[in-house]
Amino acid sequence: MINARNISIKNVELTSAKIRNNLNIIFISDVHLGTNTTKHLKKILNKIKTIKYDFIIIGGDLIDSSSFNINDLTILNEIKKDIYFVNGNHEYYLKNYKDKMSQLKKFNIRILKNTSKEIDQINLIGIDDIESKNSKIKYVTKFKKDNLFNLVISHKPDIWDDINKNVELMVSGHTHNGQIFPFNLIVKLKFKYIYGLYVKNKSRLYVSSGSGCWGPKLRIGSSNEIINIKLTSED
Repeated sequence: MINARNISIKNVELTSAKIRNNLNIIFISDVHLGTNTTKHLKKILNKIKTIKYDFIIIGGDLIDSSSFNINDLTILNEIKKDIYFVNGNHEYYLKNYKDKMSQLKKFNIRILKNTSKEIDQINLIGIDDIESKNSKIKYVTKFKKDNLFNLVISHKPDIWDDINKNVELMVSGHTHNGQIFPFNLIVKLKFKYIYGLYVKNKSRLYVSSGSGCWGPKLRIGSSNEIINIKLTSED
């Protein structure tokens, strides 16, 4: 229970020839507001405020309960940098989810729904979780830009083997690293990439264990985390 309340900052340092000016990107996922309270979100934000960063990525499952008051996200307006968001599976379980998602813009959140956003040297590609695997792959192929650092946000880590020759980095969540041992062994049967940093064909995948718990507020053999991605030039 103590482990489930704690949140750690994990630094991930990556280099690329496509990066000219150093960037710090915060990546969080699976906050699960509803299961978790705004007090937990506040704790996450207080941790983020200790880091120097350029923008924030939220990789889905921000909200997991229809009872969550969307206006409790007002505290996100304290963040003075851009926040980019993709839907996870739990957003689609919400009652009136379209209305709730349309309200996110009030809280400094920009939804990337099967589209891309060019940010300096980054081509940020957001993939909606409701899409089929083939559709996800097609969207990445459509939006990738060879002259930029392609960063894909996809809630589930299920397409990296199919896109790693075309993108420099993909960030995902969903798995919670099993959350409670030995469930990580079961999750591993469904997802080849369950937690941490993976490298292939000069591409990287980071799968986060999430910034909050889902279901029971317990963690055994896993932890809540905020990812601080530090991108630097290879020169």
